[in-house]
Amino acid sequence: MNASLITRLLNTSDSFAPLALRVPAGVIFMAHGAQKLFGAFGGYGLEGTGQWMASIGLEPGYLMALLAGSAEFFGGLAILIGLLVRPAAAALAFAMLVAIFAVHIGNGLFMSNNGYEFALSLLAIAVSLLISGGGNLSLDRMLHQRQS
Repeated sequence: MNASLITRLLNTSDSFAPLALRVPAGVIFMAHGAQKLFGAFGGYGLEGTGQWMASIGLEPGYLMALLAGSAEFFGGLAILIGLLVRPAAAALAFAMLVAIFAVHIGNGLFMSNNGYEFALSLLAIAVSLLISGGGNLSLDRMLHQRQS
């Protein structure tokens, strides 16, 4: 792989601000992914989530559940530990756009009506991390410093 691409992916500031986003968002994304993949925390697992996704037109449902669950669980883990934060944040931002427009947009803004406010908040966090990178106390920063 091109060393310049790796350098750009891992490069990040020494700010602690991304850490304040990474930790809670990583936990939230991992929990939602675990619901989809493993049926944890009251989730329906791949079969149930896949059937629901197919029912709202996201076909094939099982594959869509696998993709969404994997993006959320493994992307959440990546941003939590600060490894490949930018690619993980890009995948999570895409997942949140799909969630907003496929599920929540017709219900208005507020969560009380199954609206898009929570997904929009997670989208904003993902976009912020896509721009900033992992920041201080991230594996990306440590790997970048070793590479330099």
